[in-house]
This record gives sequence, structure tokens and C-alpha cells, in this order.
Amino acid sequence: MTDYDFDILKLAHQGYCCSQIILHMALDLQGTSNPGLIRAMTGLCHGEMGTGGPCGAVSGAACLISYYGGKGSEMESMNERLPLMLSELNDWFSQYTGKRYGGINCKDIISDDEPDPAICGSLVSQCYGQAMTILTRYGYDPASGIDD
Repeated sequence: MTDYDFDILKLAHQGYCCSQIILHMALDLQGTSNPGLIRAMTGLCHGEMGTGGPCGAVSGAACLISYYGGKGSEMESMNERLPLMLSELNDWFSQYTGKRYGGINCKDIISDDEPDPAICGSLVSQCYGQAMTILTRYGYDPASGIDD
């Protein structure tokens, strides 16, 4: 169990989904909030709002990495290493879930229409941790959002 698993449980209990939890925790780490961003993450919940598409935990983790490395204003540029960071996340997730569940989509991971709290909570934790590891390895300080 990680230090942030309790935060995941608390946020899930408050009604946030997998992708929302990942960004919410990152914003909490920075000591900030962005309700609009958290609302926007709803589109990735439960495999693109229950369509059975890509797991919302890994989609949320990709958004988290992009939150730091993507272009956010006219004066910014996307970090040239962002595609590599996202590729690392995808490769890790494909291996991690492929061995356990046979795929990366929600329909592969959970067998019914309702998320399984044990499976989904574990995936949120693993994806958040992996995203933070990747960010740190590429010189980001997730607490400040600054590329070192």
C-alpha cells in the first residue's frame, strides 16, 4: 500500500472517478485546485464514459504527464520529450494490464459495466505512481510543475 492509496480511497468515496482522481492528487500535491480540469477529466471516466474504451486510469496518467509537458499557452512549447514519456507510460501499462487482464481497455479489465473498486483502485495507484516516476525521471518536480 502506498502513501497515497488513502487519498485515492477518499476521493473515490467523494464520487470522483479514476481519471479525475489522478489529476486531483497532482493538483493537491501542488497545493492548487482546478475544478474545470477535474470536470474535463470526466470524459475519460470508466473507459471514455463507460464505452469500454481505454482505461481511465492510464488515460488520466497520460493527461497528468501532459499537464506538465504539454503546450499550455501561446508562449509555451510542448516539451520535445513528451511523446517519449507517453510512450513509456503506454508500454508499461500495456505490459502491466496485458499480463493480468488481457488488454488495456476497461472492457478487458472489468467484466461488467460497473468498475471494480479493488481492481480500479489498484490501477489508479499504479498509474499515478508510474506517471510520477516518469515525470521525475525526466526532470520534473511534480510538487511544483517546473521542468528542472
